[in-house]
Amino acid sequence: MYTTRVSRRVRAPRRAVYRTLLDPEAVARWRVPDGMSCEVHSFDARAGGRFRVSLRYGDPAATGKSAEHTDTYSGVFTELVPDERVVEELAFETAAPALAGTMRLTTTLTETGDGSTEIAMVHEGVPDGVRPEDNETGTRMALDALARLVEEPPAAAGPTGPAAGPA
Repeated sequence: MYTTRVSRRVRAPRRAVYRTLLDPEAVARWRVPDGMSCEVHSFDARAGGRFRVSLRYGDPAATGKSAEHTDTYSGVFTELVPDERVVEELAFETAAPALAGTMRLTTTLTETGDGSTEIAMVHEGVPDGVRPEDNETGTRMALDALARLVEEPPAAAGPTGPAAGPA
C-alpha cells in the first residue's frame, strides 16, 4: 500500500468547491477519469454517511477492478469540515487481493487570497494492484473536470484594439 498526493488550484471560492465535492450529480460529472463514465448509486453526504460509485471504461478492452469493464467502490464519509475538508474511507468491491483494502481519501481546500482555492487530494492506503502513476493521472483528470465545473469565467475584457469594433 502507498500514498499519493495531487493538488490543483481552481478559480472558485472554497464554498463552491466544497458544495461540488458533496453533490452527487456533480460527483458523477467530475470524479471520473477521461475515457470513463460514472454512476453514483448512493450518496449520503454527512459524517457517517455512506456512498457507492461505479466507474465504467469506454474502451471495451479495458479490464475493471470489480467487473469486466467496471470499477465499483463504496465507503463512508468520516469527516466533513464545511468549506475546508472532506475525509472518506473507501474500498473497491473486488475479490482480487492486490486491489483489496480500505483507502483513506482526504480532500483539503485552502484559500489562496485571490478568490481561488487550492485543492489537495491525498490517497492513503492505495492497494499495490493500482499503479501509483495511474492513481495520480486519474486524480489529475478528475480535478481538471472539477475545475471545469466550478471555475468562474475570466472577467470579460472590453474593446482593446482595432479588432474590437467596426473600422
